[in-house]
Amino acid sequence: MKFLVTGGSGYLGNHILRHFDADDFSRRSNRDLLNLYDTKAVGEYDVVIHLAAHLDKAPEAADEVFLTNVDGTVNVLKSVKEGAVFIFASTKDVYGRFADNFRLVPESCSTQYAGQTALEWSKLVAERYVEFYANQRNFRSCIFRLSTVYAPPSEGNTPGFPGHYAESIDKGESIRLPGSGSAVRDLLHVDDLSSACNAFIDSVVRHGLYNLGGGPENALSLRELVSELEKASGYQASLNEDDPLPEPVPARYVSDLSLVEQEIDWSPSVDLKEGLRTLFSRGIEYSLPE
Repeated sequence: MKFLVTGGSGYLGNHILRHFDADDFSRRSNRDLLNLYDTKAVGEYDVVIHLAAHLDKAPEAADEVFLTNVDGTVNVLKSVKEGAVFIFASTKDVYGRFADNFRLVPESCSTQYAGQTALEWSKLVAERYVEFYANQRNFRSCIFRLSTVYAPPSEGNTPGFPGHYAESIDKGESIRLPGSGSAVRDLLHVDDLSSACNAFIDSVVRHGLYNLGGGPENALSLRELVSELEKASGYQASLNEDDPLPEPVPARYVSDLSLVEQEIDWSPSVDLKEGLRTLFSRGIEYSLPE
């Protein structure tokens, strides 16, 4: 099977690229989602994992966000060949503040507009295109609404907040937590994201939409996360308590994994403590226990 990862040189993409021994489709490999000549090459692949996106929540970035995340995704979808597998990286943030209504957030949580930025809304719009083209062009499709995915550092890439906290601890820089640091998130190691992609590819499901995160066993507050990173590194964090960031929305997000467990027989396997240690690998090769 031939694998393609769009955004394969990015923060998550470079790890997934290596896992599948895939080809990269990104601007770093001189390929552009908005170039129809470039996207024609997508039709050569049996599995396409679509991570490429413009990840900017600033209001002034809305036009570019919609152009890349919606139009760019459509360009890719139009070239996926019949019988192939297409996996789309969406986000838990399509639920916005409605996620606070659940202890464990299910796929049935409302996605009505409630102040989401263009980034979240573009992902939600793109999901509908995935469903349309997968049925029209007869290929298998999977949408993962990702919770907090973290990965070892890599050159030239900006980490998510767990990686940012780890980098700050490593460098002795202060950390600004949102509000009191009581917000809760479930964390998912990038290797578990790769294994979820494998699980869908190997399944008999034609079209799936799943919340994907670490679940309740890998959920903790942001302040607890900093504490675990201190243990993982052996260093002490410096918290800037005088200048907190705004409280996040939702205040608590933990994925309900019952549907993905039932339909494609997947659950996270990377132990959180072991996973957090990989954030201090400084981009070198790492290995997790079998």
